[in-house]
Amino acid sequence: MKDVTQLTEGWSLRHGEELLEARVPGCVHTDLLAAGAIEDPFLARNETDVAWVGRRAWTYVRELTHDSGHERTDLVFDGLDTAASLTLAGRPLGTTRNMHRTYRFDVTGRTGELQVRFASAYDEAAAVRAVTGERPNVYPEPFQYIRKMACNFGWDWGPTLVTAGIWRPVRLEHWSTARLAEVRPLVTVAEGTGRVEVRLRAERTERGRKRRLRVTARAAGVRAEAELTGDEAVLVLEVPDPRLWWPRGYGEQPLYDLELTLSDDSGPLDTWHRRIGFRTIELDRSADAHGTGFTLVVNGVRVFARGVNWIPDDAFPSRITPERYRTRLTQAADAGVDLVRIWGGGIYEDHAFYNACDELGLMVWQDFLFACAAYPEEQPLRGEIEAEARDNVVRLMPHPSLVLWNGNNENLWGFRDWDWEGPLAGNSWGEGYYLGLLPRIVAELDPTRPYAAGSPWSGSWDHHPNDPAHGTHHSWEVWNRQDYAEYRASVPRFVAEFGWQAPPALATLRRALPGEPLAPDSPGMLHHQKAEDGNGKLNRGVARHFPLAEGDFDRWHYLTQLVQARAVAAGIEHWRSHWPVCAGTVVWQLNDCWPVTSWAAIDGDGRPKPLYHELRRVYADRLLTLCPDPDGPVLAAVNQAATPWRPAVTLRRVRADGTTLAEAVVEPVAEPRSVARIPVPEHLVPDARTGKEFLVADAPAAPRADGAESGEGLRALHFPVPDKDFAYPSPRYEVTLEPVPGPGDRVDVVVSAQTLVRDLLLQPDRLNPAAVCDRGRQTLLPGERTRIRVEGCGPVTVAAVEAALFCVDLG
Repeated sequence: MKDVTQLTEGWSLRHGEELLEARVPGCVHTDLLAAGAIEDPFLARNETDVAWVGRRAWTYVRELTHDSGHERTDLVFDGLDTAASLTLAGRPLGTTRNMHRTYRFDVTGRTGELQVRFASAYDEAAAVRAVTGERPNVYPEPFQYIRKMACNFGWDWGPTLVTAGIWRPVRLEHWSTARLAEVRPLVTVAEGTGRVEVRLRAERTERGRKRRLRVTARAAGVRAEAELTGDEAVLVLEVPDPRLWWPRGYGEQPLYDLELTLSDDSGPLDTWHRRIGFRTIELDRSADAHGTGFTLVVNGVRVFARGVNWIPDDAFPSRITPERYRTRLTQAADAGVDLVRIWGGGIYEDHAFYNACDELGLMVWQDFLFACAAYPEEQPLRGEIEAEARDNVVRLMPHPSLVLWNGNNENLWGFRDWDWEGPLAGNSWGEGYYLGLLPRIVAELDPTRPYAAGSPWSGSWDHHPNDPAHGTHHSWEVWNRQDYAEYRASVPRFVAEFGWQAPPALATLRRALPGEPLAPDSPGMLHHQKAEDGNGKLNRGVARHFPLAEGDFDRWHYLTQLVQARAVAAGIEHWRSHWPVCAGTVVWQLNDCWPVTSWAAIDGDGRPKPLYHELRRVYADRLLTLCPDPDGPVLAAVNQAATPWRPAVTLRRVRADGTTLAEAVVEPVAEPRSVARIPVPEHLVPDARTGKEFLVADAPAAPRADGAESGEGLRALHFPVPDKDFAYPSPRYEVTLEPVPGPGDRVDVVVSAQTLVRDLLLQPDRLNPAAVCDRGRQTLLPGERTRIRVEGCGPVTVAAVEAALFCVDLG
């Protein structure tokens, strides 16, 4: 039987004349940081002080010894970052030039000093560019010439920290006769029967070529066996009435163990194990009266995708543990997310990521790794890209959460709109990958899943690549140039990217910028703002609704976070209310890779922003919203649950002082997975001319199947004028604290409103950096109260809580 030796210990990194202890998996930056050779590049402006690291060559060394008694020993690297030459006992072993591939070297009978020498990624990119010629991109860094995580070279939310190192596990595999070299399970369901078609390939030793090999597969109580014809075999498992895997909110996520054993007459030689799920996935791109659709269909059920975009959760991905993946993805699921798009400028994530998604019911949209650039299609890149795609399609295809392969991020759009055609002068730019090579590879290796050529992409060159009426759409004009109300100006078929910036939590800023007096334009704040004119866009977004808080950082911080939450909510509420024309929203972005002002809902230290809590509201199965419309506001009851929803909604036209001017009860009928839209009766529409009236819609909590209340009621608000034009009273409220009995450090903050209190927000990290609370912004009418559960805050006083509470206050 094959045995494996993990090579995690005993590595050193050459740093000048020194040998530093190296951690594998890891990278040069993390090793230098552990040795005290550099300061933390995530803090202050240290990023610029370590730029030299990415421009040097680095060498990892280790003694390699083994005595296994097997016929063959392979040295296997799951990830080398990036351009490396390897020697063993001074003799060449091989070279690599792709961060995203697995490498295997035959080291049978060989021992001695193993050296892995990494060239500077800049030098490697320059060498490739000299062969292929120049290609345009959106950043002045050469990421399109090297198969490396593009955002290593900086992005509009990320630092420029160009890594090198053994970033994924490395091991010795000792084996005899034969091993399982590739396993591809094609999992389908038809007429109540699950089918697992296992296609496999074995590698044999010279002696093993004469041996008779057989393979056994087991799943869900079903067994199949076959002999290998040459080096390949196909086994089929027919599973009657399997339990189906569903996205969260649609059903459960049963997983089945699929196990393979390769044997010869002497017994087992190798094994392979993954968990699989039975489900069907289709992508409906049919034309209709509105254009060309883009709707995911799971197990025959059409799904409005409640999505988030995912970037690497750390600028140094080797630091991301399975527990960290689980934490971040559980946060996503708890916010009502059911789809995570892995963006094309990052990495193909670790199995731990997809395992968590399998269990949590999070659908995964996987980009191939191309982003915001023209990519040469000549060698040496073309061969690397094909090998990379094949490697990762085979590696990831067992995961039932994986529902879509996508060719690239914004490159088809970039070719059309970003002035690439002239500089390219007819040279290749990647179209052959997205419309040729990649769909062929997916069709050959993983025909059970749909492929999309890019995001955005209208489906063909017959339409503009980012046409909102056709396929996927990226909505960035609003953040860049307009008020967030403009999200309501169109109904795209699928919004694959949109978002609004805000700074991270205050505790995150204080940790990242130690000792710096915080101001929107302080040196550290500007360094941790990577977007072009980012602060200008932030301030203009605030100024459209509020007077700018000159000289008051805390108020500026609150208002920018508030506008982020409102902006994203405005888009999602509008687009969800137009289901099924619009079939999904994928917010840019869920997470950050370091402490930074960005579009993320969870900041670089893992703290939820107010946007995170807003996602929990607008991505809930049932959403009540008041949508502005040219003919007057519309009440929309959005029901993504499997049961009908017939809420008795109380509509009130209310004055700023809390007086109800008119009231009525309406009863929308929202069938399962549908939307009910009702125009607001004319006598309830607030008079915008007064600047003193607004509209409130309240629905009671929906009963559960057992008759119990399912939670709090739902509220929607409509203010017909910008905040700065509304006659807000000076907010007054009372705060009391109620300790929560039981384990843990918990307290309920009870806020009782004496006036209209708009967008009340508790920032728990102001009480304690470890504190969290259970809700975001809320609006209270006079006489109403709310209860905010806070955990991890330690002993607190009313005064401390009051200092951590913010609301709209124009006084």
